Amino acid sequence: MSILINSETTFIVQGITGREAVSLTRENLDYGSKIVGGVTPGRAGRDVYGVPVYDCVRDITAKTHVDGSVVCVPPRFTRDAVFEALENGIKLIVIVTERIPRREVAQMVELAGMRGARIIGPNCLGIISPGEAKMGGVGGPAANTKTAYSKGNVGIMSRSGGMTTEIASTLTAAGLGQSTAVSIGGDAIIGTSYAELMPLFEADPQTQAIAIYSEPGGRMEAELAEWIQRHDSRLPIVAFMAGRFMDEMPGMRFGHAGTIVEGKADTTADKIERMRNAGIAVAERIEEIPKMISERMAANRGAN
Repeated sequence: MSILINSETTFIVQGITGREAVSLTRENLDYGSKIVGGVTPGRAGRDVYGVPVYDCVRDITAKTHVDGSVVCVPPRFTRDAVFEALENGIKLIVIVTERIPRREVAQMVELAGMRGARIIGPNCLGIISPGEAKMGGVGGPAANTKTAYSKGNVGIMSRSGGMTTEIASTLTAAGLGQSTAVSIGGDAIIGTSYAELMPLFEADPQTQAIAIYSEPGGRMEAELAEWIQRHDSRLPIVAFMAGRFMDEMPGMRFGHAGTIVEGKADTTADKIERMRNAGIAVAERIEEIPKMISERMAANRGAN
């Protein structure tokens, strides 16, 4: 098993005729993902690598089942595209687009909650369940994706798209495959946080451990720590915290829009303390993650 997507997941690409979306479509098809249509208003009747293009989402959902959508439209059109997908019954939306106004992101997340749907992103590379499917730009070209990712028992959650693949590659090289990896996005407001993904990983029998890439700024790590303590998670978790130098540079941004340290609770030192207090192991370097995960998985097996 896996979470969010598998080999049967069907999805569309909104903005499919854009340059980035064309490349993304090819990469996903090459990996074996099931793209059942694309949307670009005014471009109906065309195709992108064999994927038919339609004027609107309704033209696709009216005749075929659609599980998800990858949104690759310019920032000023993203809210409308997401609203259109939600109002046509699509339950999983990956927003690749960045630089979307926060107010509009909040509106999209609120509507998704009202419709019983889930948003991953914005400003993310998407989701991959190795050997099953990928949804978004995570991993890049299929050949590179197949090298970096392998099927296994470790879930990955990361605020950085590139570091999602870096962690997967490090695990794969150490013989540890992955169940599902999720690039959750680096913006200040996102659709799904670490804590919101935890119940899915917790319920997935394939997942036996989790690796996390984290950054300064925001409360996601505190929320994760609270969730783990409240629910007595069965999963050993190893995290890597980037940007520790930022504790001496309050107000500076590191990498993503969400990595702004505004108070003590946003600092890497506070995040690390909270995670360790919740039983999350924190690696000093990314290459330490495989060994730390292996040790904790073995300890779990021994305890059971």
